[in-house]
Amino acid sequence: MDRKVTVIGAGNVGATTAQRLAEKELCDVVLIDIAEGLPQGKALDLAEAAPIEKHDAKLEGSNVYDPSADSDIVIITAGIPRKPGMSRDDLISTNAKIIKNVTAQVAALSPNAILIIVSNPLDAMCHVAFDASGFPANRVIGMAGVLDSARFRTFIARELNVSVENTHAFVLGGHGDTMVPLPRYSTVAGIPITELMPKDRIDALIERTRNGGAEIVGLLKTGSAFYAPASAAVEMAESILKDKKKILPCAVRLKGEYGISDLFIGVPVKLGATGVEEVIQITLTEEEQAALNNSAQAVQGLVDTLKKLGL
Repeated sequence: MDRKVTVIGAGNVGATTAQRLAEKELCDVVLIDIAEGLPQGKALDLAEAAPIEKHDAKLEGSNVYDPSADSDIVIITAGIPRKPGMSRDDLISTNAKIIKNVTAQVAALSPNAILIIVSNPLDAMCHVAFDASGFPANRVIGMAGVLDSARFRTFIARELNVSVENTHAFVLGGHGDTMVPLPRYSTVAGIPITELMPKDRIDALIERTRNGGAEIVGLLKTGSAFYAPASAAVEMAESILKDKKKILPCAVRLKGEYGISDLFIGVPVKLGATGVEEVIQITLTEEEQAALNNSAQAVQGLVDTLKKLGL
């Protein structure tokens, strides 16, 4: 294949991301992890499934970064996962050091790549990757809104007993407790959910969406979500690799849009061959704008923490 995507981190999220990329025949995949044998073993296992899954993507595992050279996209999933009782924000110091080191190495080998950040706390890690890479803002993108919107869509479909394919939803803001699901822009076959269910049920679904990651952490007890995060990252990568120009909610560095500047925050964007091609500005009510501002303040708090830590 003529496209290459490197996935950093061969844990559950990274390995599942590699699997989805290969099985969709989007690109060749390089899987990198510091654990000796882990990326090599998982890459070989995935390669041996190729004859059955009927794809010809090449998969390579490595403990060094050399095979990642000239990647079109680098998806960064490295870092420690959440455990029960931990918030995404609890991971900030450890994961910031990891992301800083990882990003510097992949940026040097793939200076034209687009970075998709998956590691938590997501919005803060985008800032670390942006600074460490020196890349323009359109080539550093956080995976958050696609995942949060998918969770919201799942809950809407279950509540109304309809196909998930008929559902569309937008979740803006930071990837955490202050995220901003937008019921007015969330629809089933084009019908706003505000016309299909009462406010108390919508509020319950919003609350479950906000706690979606924590709910899974609580159930798994020894890890965090990985199937849906991997799918979300791959949907973003596919839009870039195929220049599909999908409108997806992603964490991007704003330059005054929505009244927010110099912060990575989740908003709808057009994703194409060059990364973020346009920030889509939708009209928010005063209440929605206030919620987005509150979410931005929470992200700013994480960024301030990074500065205090010298990261």
